[in-house]
Amino acid sequence: MAPSRDRLLHFGFKATVSDRMFSNSDEAVINKKLPKELLLRIFSFLDVVTLCRCAQVSRAWNVLALDGSNWQRIDLFDFQRDIEGRVVENISKRCGGFLRKLSLRGCLGVGDNALRTFAQNCRNIEVLNLNGCTKTTDAEGCPLLEQLNISWCDQVTKDGIQALVRGCGGLKALFLKGCTQLEDEALKYIGAHCPELVTLNLQTCLQITDEGLITICRGCHKLQSLCASGCSNITDAILNALGQNCPRLRILEVARCSQLTDVGFTTLARNCHELEKMDLEECVQITDSTLIQLSIHCPRLQVLSLSHCELITDDGIRHLGNGACAHDQLEVIELDNCPLITDASLEHLKSCHSLERIELYDCQQITRAGIKRLRTHLPNIKVHAYFAPVTPPPSVGGSRQRFCRCCIIL
Repeated sequence: MAPSRDRLLHFGFKATVSDRMFSNSDEAVINKKLPKELLLRIFSFLDVVTLCRCAQVSRAWNVLALDGSNWQRIDLFDFQRDIEGRVVENISKRCGGFLRKLSLRGCLGVGDNALRTFAQNCRNIEVLNLNGCTKTTDAEGCPLLEQLNISWCDQVTKDGIQALVRGCGGLKALFLKGCTQLEDEALKYIGAHCPELVTLNLQTCLQITDEGLITICRGCHKLQSLCASGCSNITDAILNALGQNCPRLRILEVARCSQLTDVGFTTLARNCHELEKMDLEECVQITDSTLIQLSIHCPRLQVLSLSHCELITDDGIRHLGNGACAHDQLEVIELDNCPLITDASLEHLKSCHSLERIELYDCQQITRAGIKRLRTHLPNIKVHAYFAPVTPPPSVGGSRQRFCRCCIIL
């Protein structure tokens, strides 16, 4: 008799099992015709659910399907409601050193005890995604880990970061978005122990200041991507530190960092010539001077967000449109709520042949005619704009109530 379903689902989570695709005789023929090594190779291409189904065909396939070599990359997001700590523990015990990548994104039932067992058994893990695992506090113990995502794990503190980086000095990507308890002390540990760091996300880590981020810049010279959006305490000192220490920087996201100015972005642009993406939304102090510097020094710029930068004018866009990045690189520009932008800016951008999308919501001086002229030069461009409905004139005699077009439609 074949093993029961419960015994076959060793990992402890439920998978919907379809009717058997093979009879016992079919499966016996396959086993006889194909060597185990080839069957194992075939199984290595199957996803989690299919492997669990194959494990229920027979004892022989159970052994092959649950072989650790088939479980090197596991994403349990689709099972997030069913995943508990014991599932992670079972996975770690069965997969052991084979496991290289594990995503537990959204698995709210996973806590420290399970991850402690996981760290002890899966020493070769390279990518670990714990995004939204809010029961997780402070963890350590995976020396080969290269990428870790603990976004929105708001119980993680500087103590956990200290333990992590001391044991995982080879980290290349660290996502700490929404880890609201982190302070500058945590960043000092990262800067001191993670010289290979390439990507760092600190979005909405509200307690971060210049002091901590400067330590990152000085200790992580290979940094290529930094997100500090919502870190409203940072100043131009960060931009200066990036310019002086991180020449390979490609992506910078500093939306809602309202203390940043043209002075800091000038230093950054003059030193970081590989910049490709910049999110400067609500950096309300910057002016056309920043755009002039970017147009001169950043020939690889592809995506630029200037939404709510209310001091930007047509002249800044003119420099950008004539800059080194304009003809072949610039793909997206966002100008939402830039009240000084007019149709003249669209004229300046018509020579940007790679431009794919432009955002113009609430740009009051942009007209439909200006957009139409832009499209004659860039027929495939996506333009996102909004034009307020026009209020119709009053009826003769003035007795009829005035409604805007939207109200009439409704």
